[in-house]
Amino acid sequence: MAKRLLRVNEALRETLSQAIGEGLKDPRVGFVTVTGVETSPDLRHAKVFVSVLGGKKEREQTLAGLASSHGYLQERIAAAVRLKRTPQLVFLYDDSIDRGMRMEQLLKRYENELRPEGGEEAPAAGAEGDRGHEGGIGPEGGESGEGEA
Repeated sequence: MAKRLLRVNEALRETLSQAIGEGLKDPRVGFVTVTGVETSPDLRHAKVFVSVLGGKKEREQTLAGLASSHGYLQERIAAAVRLKRTPQLVFLYDDSIDRGMRMEQLLKRYENELRPEGGEEAPAAGAEGDRGHEGGIGPEGGESGEGEA
């Protein structure tokens, strides 16, 4: 992706975050975080990815509120970012946070299944049963001079 397009995406994200954070008057818009913006190369369209606090109902209401506020938000972009065209905004729910939380749950469940019955963690390799190699110097290395050329 071109550097200019990356700068435009970041400028749009910052502008939209500020405009939404300052408060849209639409009561459907809840707590929203703009997680990213993907602008088409011709700058005519922009996908705005948002994260919404709440359940499915709040998410749907917030996306509907953002969609109905797109004209106001495009005005804010036109005033803040100097572009030949102001992109048409499409708001999409960013499910990456949900996927990350689901992945974390799966990892914790997997970790709990691997623990022994007693609840204690298994000793790490080389922790206690590795006698005869005190100090980390083995019979073939280090101080004896063997193995060095």
